[in-house]
Amino acid sequence: MSTLTLLTAPEDKFTPPGLELFDLPPIIAGVTWFTKPVLLALLSSLIVIAFCWAAFAKPKLVPRGVQNVAEIGYTFVRDQVARPFLGKDADRWMGLLLSIFFMVWIWNLMGVIPVIQFPVASHIAFPVVLALSIYILKIYLGIKHQGPIGYFKNMMFPPGLPKPIYVLLAPIEFLSNLIIAPFTHAVRLFANMFAGHIILAFFSLVGFWFLFEKLTPLGAPLGVIGVVMTIAMTGFEMFIQFLQAFLFAMLAAMYIGNSLHAEH
Repeated sequence: MSTLTLLTAPEDKFTPPGLELFDLPPIIAGVTWFTKPVLLALLSSLIVIAFCWAAFAKPKLVPRGVQNVAEIGYTFVRDQVARPFLGKDADRWMGLLLSIFFMVWIWNLMGVIPVIQFPVASHIAFPVVLALSIYILKIYLGIKHQGPIGYFKNMMFPPGLPKPIYVLLAPIEFLSNLIIAPFTHAVRLFANMFAGHIILAFFSLVGFWFLFEKLTPLGAPLGVIGVVMTIAMTGFEMFIQFLQAFLFAMLAAMYIGNSLHAEH
């Protein structure tokens, strides 16, 4: 179901988009959990698996085609995401970080693909599950490599500070690392995709309404503005979609690095 179908109201007036954009019915009657976002999330997983399989199942010494594209992505994630936070451990975690980057990016790109027109990450459940998975991994690695006491001690009581400061710093560090960090990790991605989807829907509806539904001499210029803004915002949104995938993977690398090495 397209965005315009959802937004076109029977009344003879312009109705801006709202939360109804995200209230999607089940694809199969009676299967309430199987909605459009779930289908797109599954499709995104298959795309990532197929892409990586085609690129790396039988790698060639001189990369061509899909392998060449995948290696560009691999190099970007390795140099810009993994190595700055993981150092010598970067290669060990490249599979996870590369998968996260491509997965989130494709989730986001679903919002600008014609007909599909829905970013998976604009449903809070998907960023939350992914962020919680990284959060659990972060705690597990921290306890494994630093010990349960050492992990929380290094987190809450960083060395080199006057002891009275720890009274204020320790609870702040605890809240920041174990509660606020995973929350913001998920919400940052969700909020950007949620807002971007509404903005694109608004401008596309303005263009559709004033140029096709209710074409008038006064409304036509407004419709043209809506079309131009839709094109411009689509380009800007594609940049944000890439940026959010990069930031999500980068934060995952930072959390893993902090758990592996207390000095980081």
